[in-house]
Amino acid sequence: MAVLVAPTKSNLIKSKSSLELSKKGYELLDKKRNVLIKEMMEYVEKARNMHNEIYNVITDAYEALQKANITLGVKNVEDISYSVPINENFGVLLKSVMGVDIPHLKYEKEQIAPTYGFYNTSASLDEARQKFNEVKYKVYELSEVENSIFKLAKEIEKTQKRTNALQHIQIPKYKQQVKYIQEVLEEKEREDFFRLKRLKSKSKNK
Repeated sequence: MAVLVAPTKSNLIKSKSSLELSKKGYELLDKKRNVLIKEMMEYVEKARNMHNEIYNVITDAYEALQKANITLGVKNVEDISYSVPINENFGVLLKSVMGVDIPHLKYEKEQIAPTYGFYNTSASLDEARQKFNEVKYKVYELSEVENSIFKLAKEIEKTQKRTNALQHIQIPKYKQQVKYIQEVLEEKEREDFFRLKRLKSKSKNK
């Protein structure tokens, strides 16, 4: 690595200062990266559990729907489904984790209101509606968690690049600059010392 800097005392001070700043920057970024990784792994574990929960609820929902289709007929179930309103009332809030905006869905779980008559329907249809409503809220939660994982992963990648640049490029560069300037200045001091010594020796011999 070429050291393109004049070996002066002012540049030595600047290089030492830049080296210290780079080291502190690396330490801070390394801590940030570790916090982000820990946070992300917690979300990953949560997402894994939620996938299992959603799978179980969806399985129960489709089993109930299949029973309703058998007892009421697919066409009747389809016609009844049009009376069920689509309700997607939620808001998105943001919370900051080490400078990363993490989404948080705000919503209220509403009780299911009757939208179809009990005549020519069945308990299995009610159960299917209840289960699919439960799936909806679990999907809300999962989307929040998976979006958080994505944002944290992108920030970890960005932080990793910065720490790598400091660790493998900036810090070695400034270390080499400091070493080079110190060696040149020390050599110059030795030369000046011996030159002065020779001058003194000549003056004595006169």
